Amino acid sequence: MSSSLHKLLEQLVAQMVEKGIDYHDAVREFDRRFIAEVMRKTDGNLSRAAGTLGVHRNTLSRKIKDLKIK
Repeated sequence: MSSSLHKLLEQLVAQMVEKGIDYHDAVREFDRRFIAEVMRKTDGNLSRAAGTLGVHRNTLSRKIKDLKIK
């Protein structure tokens, strides 16, 4: 991870902690946004997105359903 990305992540985490964001809510929101962005970049191709994310296609399908990603 680049140092600039590391610093941005540190700042974001500090802000979330300061605002009292629950850990599970933070992880869920990160997963939702990360997966949605990969799906967008792969034009909705589930197999390519799963490959990019390093997860099995069925796992990604389940996560998309659980996170209510369109």
